Amino acid sequence: MAMSVSLDAIASHPTQAHAGDRTVFARRMLLVLAVILLFAAVFSLASGATDTSAASVAWALVSGQDNLISAVERVVILDIRMPRTLLGMLIGASLAVSGATMQGLFRNPLADPGIVGVSAGAGLGAVTFIVLGGTILAPVAALFGIYHIPFAAFLGGLFFTFALYRISTNNGRTSVATMLLAGIALGAMAGAFTGLMIFWADDDQLRDLTFWGLGSIAGATWPKVAAVAPIILPILLFAPFMARGLNAMTLGEATAQHLGVHVQVFKRVAIVMVAAATGASVAVSGGIGFVGIVVPHLLRLSMGPDHRYLLPACALLGAIMLLFADAIARQIVAPAELPIGIVTATIGAPFFLWILLRRRGLMDI
Repeated sequence: MAMSVSLDAIASHPTQAHAGDRTVFARRMLLVLAVILLFAAVFSLASGATDTSAASVAWALVSGQDNLISAVERVVILDIRMPRTLLGMLIGASLAVSGATMQGLFRNPLADPGIVGVSAGAGLGAVTFIVLGGTILAPVAALFGIYHIPFAAFLGGLFFTFALYRISTNNGRTSVATMLLAGIALGAMAGAFTGLMIFWADDDQLRDLTFWGLGSIAGATWPKVAAVAPIILPILLFAPFMARGLNAMTLGEATAQHLGVHVQVFKRVAIVMVAAATGASVAVSGGIGFVGIVVPHLLRLSMGPDHRYLLPACALLGAIMLLFADAIARQIVAPAELPIGIVTATIGAPFFLWILLRRRGLMDI
């Protein structure tokens, strides 16, 4: 009974004495974010180089009056913008939840799949199959079908996540400095092998890889949504069940073990989740950075560190951020399109520097 009480106390708020009870505010924040996400989705469907109205198409489909819309409008909304909007929501949510999970696991807000090399590892796996999937890796690609690139990205992200954890953790303690330096080294290593794959690519693959490396969901299609949704959606639905363990982990692995968390099993599950979500996202969108560090940090400042509310809020705000960033990327140089990774990096890089400056007195570098 005492153990159960302790776990409930940790789950409700691991730093309650410092932050106070923000439960009511957190619940209201979730509702507000859900409403904003709805508006962001509508805004995404209405944004583009053409003047096609998402509202008129939706009304025509709901009322059954298909003659009110042209074939072009139907294609633009249903086959171009709608899969792009859904893919943006899935990717934004997965990157933000992955960032929050890594930060809880490493007990540091600087952890992010893009910064510590996990996204680079996932990118290496995806690029390898993009370049070699039609030649020496063709049997493997045929075995997994439309899932072969997400699966390759998952394996790359998984390997680099495990490597990062093993390098930066010693005797149950994770060094922030070692984690960041190891992430830089692993990212550079992945970048070198990715460059080798690009060197072997033909002209058509090279053009795709260049744009893909900057991050974009411009090529969103229903098959791509079908390829990543079965991977990302279960992870997003399962993530809130990791909240109690992540709350306990904020007090350290030894304390979490005493509170009933099977630390080693929990860490492996969390690492596989992060690798799968990041790998699937990178496979279809390329290098979209800083979502995983900006979103969780903003939410911690406003609603506290309780992962019961932080994880679903990260999913909502991550989806919102990516949809708005994608809309900006489509509008800022219309009718051309800016890679979305440039937009998120423009916002996220100064924010990351701000976090570093706030924490420089706490970091042992």
